[in-house]
Amino acid sequence: MGLLGPGPLPLALALALALLGLRPGPGSGPGLGVAGETRDNSSVGPFEFYLGKFRHFMLNKPFPEEALLRHVKSNDTFIIFQVHSQYKNITVSLHKNLHLDVSGTGVDKGLVSVLKPEEYVCTWYLETSDAENVWIVAVALSYSAKDPIPGGCNLEFALDVDPNIYLEYNLYETVIKFAPANLGHDRGTDPPPCDLETGLDSRWRLQYDVYQYFLPENNLTEEVLLRHIQKMSVVSQIETSGFKVATLKSSDKTIVYFSSLPGQGVIYNVIVRDPVLNTSAAYVPAHTYACHFNTTVDNCSSLGRISTKVFFTIFAILGLFICFFGHRFWKTELFFIGFIFVGFFFYILITRLTFLQYDDRLILTTVAGGVGGILFVMVWWRFGLILICMLCVGLVLGFLISSVAFFTPLGNLKVFHDDAMFWVTFSCIAVSIPVVFIGCLRILNILTCGITGSYSLVLAIDSYFYTSLSYITLNVLKRAVSANFNKAYTNVPFQTNDFVILAIWGMLAVSGITLQIRRERGQPFFPPHPYKMWKQKRERRVTNILDPSYHVRPLRERLYSKLTQLKQLFQGEEASGERTPLLL
Repeated sequence: MGLLGPGPLPLALALALALLGLRPGPGSGPGLGVAGETRDNSSVGPFEFYLGKFRHFMLNKPFPEEALLRHVKSNDTFIIFQVHSQYKNITVSLHKNLHLDVSGTGVDKGLVSVLKPEEYVCTWYLETSDAENVWIVAVALSYSAKDPIPGGCNLEFALDVDPNIYLEYNLYETVIKFAPANLGHDRGTDPPPCDLETGLDSRWRLQYDVYQYFLPENNLTEEVLLRHIQKMSVVSQIETSGFKVATLKSSDKTIVYFSSLPGQGVIYNVIVRDPVLNTSAAYVPAHTYACHFNTTVDNCSSLGRISTKVFFTIFAILGLFICFFGHRFWKTELFFIGFIFVGFFFYILITRLTFLQYDDRLILTTVAGGVGGILFVMVWWRFGLILICMLCVGLVLGFLISSVAFFTPLGNLKVFHDDAMFWVTFSCIAVSIPVVFIGCLRILNILTCGITGSYSLVLAIDSYFYTSLSYITLNVLKRAVSANFNKAYTNVPFQTNDFVILAIWGMLAVSGITLQIRRERGQPFFPPHPYKMWKQKRERRVTNILDPSYHVRPLRERLYSKLTQLKQLFQGEEASGERTPLLL
């Protein structure tokens, strides 16, 4: 027997190569060594899969892959084959020749193969148009005749049976859409009609549970995504790992809104349930970072703008000063409060009414906030209205406390998806804070300095790397700016770095409040009215000749004298000649 002829030696050689891992096997991935990371795409033969086994492999542009699934069980009636990559598009098709109704392209794509009688082998075809190699993870999942078919009643998207979740996002909201499911059926039988009946014998009895899963914060690696997306593909793992956000009935629109979290990886999936047969099936999970990997604008690795970092760094420095010394430096605190008040409402106004770029809006907001802070200080200096000033101070603290309340699961209650109910409740909580502390205004002022001033550091930290605590106030700002944000679920991850930042915020607030209370013990509650003090000093200078300031000329005369001296500098010298002395 020769080396190139038929015989046991070529078979043994092929077996040895397979054992050495030159073709990646089930469960291999990007982090499993060189054998799992490379693949000879010129090798002959399909890429074999096993039911329920995830497989990591590299996909090259010149080498389309054939995926093969053997040994399908006789009681399986349909197979969902799905592939995932981080951000590079993949095309998966039921045929070699790509047709719109049998193929799909995207980063999270799947196809339903409805099995025929005596069909025990399934084939799919994979390819990518990207010039670079693409790491992907793929899996084939089987379901029986009693399980509902995800996307079985699709009327909106291209595929006849579409198990995919379609995801769109902008700066404010992330929207997921999916096609309604249909009841399962045996091999060789027609699927039940989708819209002829609405009773318990039709697909209208199905329910949809929407799940959300957060990737580790500040982690944009491909390996982490491909590992964690496996937890959101199988029904049992979705129920264990994911967080159920909502349950939709068949009469509801199959569209769900979420708050966008730029730079934070999120995976979404839907489980369709048949309450009569107590069965379920999972759609193909979809993921997003609410940013781009292959663009220069809003790139995931450089989300923090320079303008944002400068603005919030300066704001945090001022906030920390207010946290520890705000009550003592009363006018500085009033400028801080006026800046927040005017800047917040001005940003909402120009965002809703204009189409300016973000940097332009931030510059205008800074100018408007500075003017508002100066005006607030001037109002205090002229009128000295403690109650009015403390009302604004208390409203800022009330705004933050109300934002914290809606940052909790309370904010996701359906009743607060109505704008009127949300803003009335939000305003009542905010207004109640100055009302509760009406009898102890100094304590209210110190609490506002400590809590609000220290929170500015949280916003500054978020401009450098992601933290969920910034969405305490950002969610309210989004609600005020975006018309569709009232529909969004505002869940955020709360992981290790969030606990650390929360502890820092708490320690700064407690330290600032304690220091100011101890330092102000025995001191006047608030400084005296500046305008009255100025008038008293002016009257004292007029009536008291022993006061050195009495002999100071009025401001108008001093300015006139300075102008006269300035004119003399530009006057020419008198002509020289004979001068007659004065005769005594």
